[in-house]
Order: sequence, then structure tokens, then C-alpha cells
Amino acid sequence: MVVPFSEWSDAVVRGRDQSSRRAGASASAVRGRPAAPSGAARLVRSADVPRPVRTYRGPVPTDPTAPAGTADARADSRAAEARVGGLRALDVGVHATFLALVATSTTRYVVRHGADDRWQLVVALAAVTVVAYGALLVASRRASARSVPARSATLVLLATWSVLALLAPSFAWCALPLFFVCRGAFRPPWSHVLVGEVAVVTSVALLRLSDGTDWAALVGPPCVAVLLTLVTDRVERDAAARVRLQEQIADAQARLARSEREAGVVAERERLAREIHDTVTQGLASGVLLLEAADQTWETAPDDARSAVRRAAVAVRASLADTRNLVHDLASARVDPHGFHASLLAAAQGQVPGASLTTWGDARAVAPEVAHALLRVTQSAAANVAQHAAADRLDVTLTYLPGAVALDLYDDGVGFDPEAVAAPSSTGGYGLRAMRRRVAQLGGTVTVESAPGEGTVVAAQVPTHDDAPATNSLATDPVEGSR
Repeated sequence: MVVPFSEWSDAVVRGRDQSSRRAGASASAVRGRPAAPSGAARLVRSADVPRPVRTYRGPVPTDPTAPAGTADARADSRAAEARVGGLRALDVGVHATFLALVATSTTRYVVRHGADDRWQLVVALAAVTVVAYGALLVASRRASARSVPARSATLVLLATWSVLALLAPSFAWCALPLFFVCRGAFRPPWSHVLVGEVAVVTSVALLRLSDGTDWAALVGPPCVAVLLTLVTDRVERDAAARVRLQEQIADAQARLARSEREAGVVAERERLAREIHDTVTQGLASGVLLLEAADQTWETAPDDARSAVRRAAVAVRASLADTRNLVHDLASARVDPHGFHASLLAAAQGQVPGASLTTWGDARAVAPEVAHALLRVTQSAAANVAQHAAADRLDVTLTYLPGAVALDLYDDGVGFDPEAVAAPSSTGGYGLRAMRRRVAQLGGTVTVESAPGEGTVVAAQVPTHDDAPATNSLATDPVEGSR
């Protein structure tokens, strides 16, 4: 039930029950990469893995009126409900106190003064006061404490009580509940005027009650009224400030949620662009090159042409499989070392048939995202070798380091100037940039060492952050199918 006292006290609850969330960040680092054994020194480069910063991406409420989504929020909500219930109980106490004081004052007057010529008037005014108070409660429940009916009932209540207090000074004790009635029905300055009227009537009534001997009665009620007014004004201002602050926090949370969604959309677009480039685009480009080669040799070397067509079909089928995996958000890499190594070799030989894979260190299972990133690096680098390097060989080396995995791809092709890489366009230029972004998201690095006529080394290193058991059977041994 909405009652006068709650109109100003509920603002305190609304102000105190607001909360905001905090986000934090954590950082981790992996140790530097040691040098590879003799014979692979050119393939394995020492590199420091930068410290990755992982920003908290916890849920951010987009609607300030949405239900609480955490245990702390639910606890705060239950605490707020308990406080509101306490205020409702306090309202009942205020109402009961007022009615009890009216009944007590009426009884006292009748007992003290007997059947004089004014007792019927006092009883009638007391009854009107109770009816006006009841009408105020009904109007507050149906509309609000500051609706026109509620304010009209408040004015009638104050008028009848004022007459009662002047006729029977003991009714002055009803002044304290009436203070909350005035505060609930009217806003400043009108509430201040009505509170002042209640204080003046109370002072006069108490002075009459003491037969004019207690002049402190003229000072006490106004001082109490001023003190209560100052306190409640301050409480209302603080509550309003808290509500405004919560509105600002809610707006900031909504803006943060929008920016997070926009950043997520951009990141997803970049991820899809990298996936398409490293899978479908590379496979189709390889198929186009093979078909063009078959077209040129169809008359002079039909067997070679047919072989090129078959290889093109294999590349297109692989691109189709990658497309299906992409649509269903499936990862082609597996955490099992055997499957991971086979996937790397297949990715390299899909572009360069004579590619080989060698592993160093204690092979162990790696996280799917690490395996997936290294597989895409292999696919992209091998596609670049097939399209641009004119190389006779492609050597892939996978090195298991403490807390990291390193991948090196060396070709003996024509080489290039890494500083003169063309800008991305509709015809290409995304490969190296996509590699670096993909690996950087996992806290790793990609370096390219090349020069015209000296071949190329693409080195990627990714932290693993795991303690998976080693599988020694693959260490330092070429994978089956390598040359």
C-alpha cells in the first residue's frame, strides 16, 4: 500500500539499492624460446612471447530494469525487499500511533471535562479527523499521496486537527505523525508552510495545556519542526543524487554494452575474413592455378594435365570441407598430437605436394585454439609458397617448448622483401597480416625472414599455458609421409 510516509522514504531505498559492476584484467607471460638443435637453427628462431592482456568480458547489463543475474545482485535485491518491508511496517506504526493519539486525546478530554458544552463538538471533530485520515490513506492507495484527492484530504485533516488542538490542547501530541503526512502530500515549499502551521498550532496548544506558564512550549515545537525538515530535506537530496548517479551508471553500462557488441561484430568479421582467406580462398586459388597449368599442357603433356586436374579437384573438395566446417563453426585442428601433426602435414602438402614435417621436443596435446591457429598459419604460408615462391621444397618444423609451441616454415624459393608487402586489396595481400592477428590474439608472435633470392622463413610461436603430458614417440622424428 502506498502511504504518505513512503513517498519520501522510498527514495532513500531506491538510492541505496543501486550497484555497478567492475571489470578487471589479468596478465600472463611465457618464457623465451630456446635455440633449436643443430641442423634446424635456421628454422627455429629464439623469440620472446609478449605478455598477453586478457580483458574481462563478463556480462554487462543492457537494461537497468532487468532481473539481477548474479548471486550478489539477488542478495542485494532481497535486502532491498526487506528494507521496503520494514518501511511498510513503519507506515503502519505511524498510522496506528496517530489513531491511538486521537483516541487517547478524545478520551482524556471527555474524562477531564465531563459533559460540558464543547465535548460533543470535540468528539465530532475527532471523528471527522479520523475520517479525513482514512480518506487520505484510501486516496494514497488508489492514486498517490500527492494526488488531488489525497492533498484535499490532507488539508481537511490539518484543518480539523488544528481546531481540535486549539479546543483540546492534548491533541497537540498528534503533530509528529502529521509531519510525515505533510511531507508526503506536498513538495517544498508548500510542505514547509504546512509543517510550520502544525508547529505553530502545537506551540499554542502546549502553552494552553500548561496554563501559560511553560513558555518553552513556544520554542520547542518550531525547533523540532525545523530540525526534522532539515534532516528529511537532506535525505531526499541524497536519495535523488543516488538515483541520478544510478541513471548515469545505467547509461554508461548501456553504452559499454553497445560498444562491446560493436567490437564483437568487428572481431567476428575479421575472424571470418581470416578463416575464409586461410581455407576457401587458398584452396580455390590453388585449384585455379592447377587448372590453368592443365589447360596449358593439355595438348603437349596430357598425363600431367590430368594429374593437375585431379589435384585441383582435391583442392576444391578440401575447400568445400573447410567451408562446411566454417558454417558449422567446427575446428579442423584437434588437440591430440597425432591428429594435429597429420593436419599440419596435410595442410602443407595440399599446397606443396613435397612438403615435409619434423617435430622437436616432447610432443603433447595443445588447446584447440592453438592447434587451429598454427594450422591456419601453415595453410596460408604454404599457399603463398605455391603461388609466389617458385620453391622446390617446403620444410615445416614444429617445436614443443616449455609453455609454448613454435612453428617454422622454410622454403627455398625466390624470396621477397618483407618490408615491401603489398597493402590488402580485392586481389590479395591479407595472408601475413591475418597470420599475425590470429597468433597475436593468443599472445604469440609471427616473424618473417626473407630476402630476394634467399628463400623465406615464417616463424610463429604461441604460448600454451598448459601442463599436458608429453608423448615422446614423435620427438625429433619426421612424421610419416614427409620426405
